[in-house]
Amino acid sequence: MKVRQFTYRFILALVALTSVVACIEELEIETLADEDEQGILVVDAVLTNQLETQKVYLSRSDIRLDLETDTVYHPSVPFGIKPYDSVNVETGATLRVVGSNGDQFSFFEGRGGEYLSNTQFALQYGVDYTLEITTSNGVEYESDPLLVEGTSEITGLYAEKSVNDAGEEGVAIYADSDPSQGNTSYYRYSYDETYKIVAPYWSEREFVLTNYDPCALPVPTYDLQIVERTSENQVCYNTIPSNVIDQFSTAGSPDTGISRKLVRFITRDNFILAHRYSILLKQYVQSPEAYSYFEVLKTLSGSESIFSQVQPGSIYANVHRKDGSSENVLGYVEAVGVSEQRLFFNFEDFFPGEEDSRPYAFNCYLASSPESHRSYCDNSPGGGSSCPQSVIEQVNLELIEFYDEFREDYGVESSCPGPYIFTPRICGDCTTLGDSVKPDFWVD
Repeated sequence: MKVRQFTYRFILALVALTSVVACIEELEIETLADEDEQGILVVDAVLTNQLETQKVYLSRSDIRLDLETDTVYHPSVPFGIKPYDSVNVETGATLRVVGSNGDQFSFFEGRGGEYLSNTQFALQYGVDYTLEITTSNGVEYESDPLLVEGTSEITGLYAEKSVNDAGEEGVAIYADSDPSQGNTSYYRYSYDETYKIVAPYWSEREFVLTNYDPCALPVPTYDLQIVERTSENQVCYNTIPSNVIDQFSTAGSPDTGISRKLVRFITRDNFILAHRYSILLKQYVQSPEAYSYFEVLKTLSGSESIFSQVQPGSIYANVHRKDGSSENVLGYVEAVGVSEQRLFFNFEDFFPGEEDSRPYAFNCYLASSPESHRSYCDNSPGGGSSCPQSVIEQVNLELIEFYDEFREDYGVESSCPGPYIFTPRICGDCTTLGDSVKPDFWVD
């Protein structure tokens, strides 16, 4: 759903920006103010010609800028709440897609503003479709007629070692496609990339801390054990959707096929390449109107002077009130011909002999410190310790993973070595970066 959240974030931020832009004539500020209490309806859907469960996303705009929290890992800071989006989802709506051939498909409400078709269906070429929405307060909306313009099949998806325009070495991923039906002049690309993660300082054993009282006197009380692991956290997998608008047009070109379209470039030092990588590429054949809509979004999202250039009236939403009443609606509903293909490759396929320099998400290291610490409630003279945070404090905060008993031949530099060698959690537990369950589609 993150691709759609990217669209949400931009559109909702756009609503906030319109409140301070005074030169706009196409979208009345007074109208926005009237709708602030409930928010403007945002509709986002990509209906395809694939036989699948079709999805529609509904939300309400918020006058707050919807900024996604960026988190930077620090080994001395506990893992907290994951980043989230403050999208106000629209609940209790009734949806259906109606075709000019008499087909009707209803939807049920899922989670997070997602509505899913009750049955799998595929849009048919040459049939006009309309998305109809009735909100929980009885207001009815409908989309403009939707038509699959054409289809084009991905005929090749391949990767090559390359250097980008900035002089960075990495892997370039290209796609070829050939049109098969209808008007195939306008394309949009999205992808899901999945990568294998291997914790570089993983151990078969782990710390278990119980009965910890840091304020006990005269010294903290605790039970610290080193036990065999019972869960898999050495190898994980993570999937990330694309978050950019990538479009391509063959309009005006005598060659309607697509050759060597660059869909992704990954620098060598990006840790997602470190072991095994997969990309699922989706190619959408769009209507000219959808292409124009996303081009405007792309232009505005990349603008350095968005306050002076935003003209929300030009962000055309193809959903409106069914009774003809004037109401601002944001978002877009697409009908597309889609083709997809998956590619796998390994780090050593492009960087043979360089396995010892695989990149990782963090500059990992081994460390040591005293097992315990002075009681937090000891107020006697003597001052604090200059040693690093103790093992039990860090285990209690879930900051570290056990690596081994202390040995000088590990070369660990520590001002106050203790009985154990440990590593930041991110270096010994891959579940900080992904899921230990292998995806069903994964091929080793």
